[in-house]
Amino acid sequence: RDWIFSLFIQVLVNIGNHFDLASSIFVAPRKGIYSFSFHVVKVYNRQTIQVSLMQNGYPVISAFAGDQDVTREAASNGVLLLMEREDKVHLKLERGNLMGGWKYSTFSGFLVFPL
Repeated sequence: RDWIFSLFIQVLVNIGNHFDLASSIFVAPRKGIYSFSFHVVKVYNRQTIQVSLMQNGYPVISAFAGDQDVTREAASNGVLLLMEREDKVHLKLERGNLMGGWKYSTFSGFLVFPL
């Protein structure tokens, strides 16, 4: 499976329109240090999920949620990345599935320091 966060239905802030809602991919407008974080909630799902932040198709960081005895569980992580202009970042569900989709999940990123 090669799922990305394609079910985001709302963008709160997208200055410069570098996040494409249709594909759920962020494209770096310039070289620099970027901060990314994500928070994924699985609901009523008795299996482990793994979500990875992908840079240019390669996993950089992951988060897991796998407690079998709860009805809601979160998986979160964050990272600083050196990105070149036109580098792409998205989230990928590597393992498991999310009942109810991505509606309880967030993904954010911003330029920390231009180079």
